[in-house]
Amino acid sequence: MLNTIRHGTPTDRTPLLIAHGLFGSARNWGVVAKRLSSDREVVAVDMRNHGASPWSDEHSYAALAGDLAEVIGDRRHDVLGHSMGGKAAMVLALTEPDAVRRLVVADIAPVTYGHTQSHLIAAMQAVDLSKVDRRSDAVAQLSDVPDDGTRAFLLQSLDAAGGRWTLNLDALDAEMPKIIGFPDIGGQSAAPALFLSGGESDYVRPEHRNPIRALFPEARFAKIPGAHHWLHAEKPREFEAAVRVFLDA
Repeated sequence: MLNTIRHGTPTDRTPLLIAHGLFGSARNWGVVAKRLSSDREVVAVDMRNHGASPWSDEHSYAALAGDLAEVIGDRRHDVLGHSMGGKAAMVLALTEPDAVRRLVVADIAPVTYGHTQSHLIAAMQAVDLSKVDRRSDAVAQLSDVPDDGTRAFLLQSLDAAGGRWTLNLDALDAEMPKIIGFPDIGGQSAAPALFLSGGESDYVRPEHRNPIRALFPEARFAKIPGAHHWLHAEKPREFEAAVRVFLDA
C-alpha cells in the first residue's frame, strides 16, 4: 500500500486522489491539497519508488495504476495526476472505469516523449552522501543540474540525516523508457477529463489533442498563463481554482 497524506475529512463530496510526478512526493502537493480539502477529503500519495512508499523493480504504468486502485478501494474518487502521475491516472481511468468519477491530467499527454530524465538520476547518484550532513551540503555536488529550481526540487528527496535518497534511483533509471512512454491500451474512458497545461509548457501540444480525444472523448483543455511544467507549484491559486471549477461542475 502506498504511503498517503490525508487532508480534510470525509464528506458527502467525492474524495480527491492526487498522484505526483517523477521525483515528486505527496508533500510537494501540501498547499494545493490543503486548499482543495475545504469541502472534501483529499488523499495525496507517494508513488512507488518515491517518498515513504515501497520500492519495486517494476515501474510500469499498469503497476502504478494498480497502486492507485488499491488506495481508492471501493469508493469512487476524483483523480488528479501530474506528469508521471497523470499518465498513471489516465491508465487507471482506462482500466478501472468504476474507480474514477472525474479526471484531471496536469501537463502531460498519453504519448511517448523523447526527453529522458536519466541525466538527473545520474546527478543524484553522483552525490557523495558521506559528505552530506544537511541538504545544503549537496548543492555544490549537483552542479551538473544548472537550474536552481530543479536542483531545489531534487533536494526535497534527499534524506540528509539518513544519508540516502528517498527515491529508488536504480529502478527509475532502468524503467525510464516506460516512464517517458505510454502503454498501448484499447478502449476509451467515459469520465469527464480536464487536461490542464502550463501556458509556457510544451508537454501538451496541439498534435496531442487527437490522441487524447481518442482515449478520452469527454476531454476538455485549459492552460494556465505564465506557468511551465510545474504549474501547480508556480501558480497554485490559479491551479486550485481551475481544478475546483471542474470538479464542482
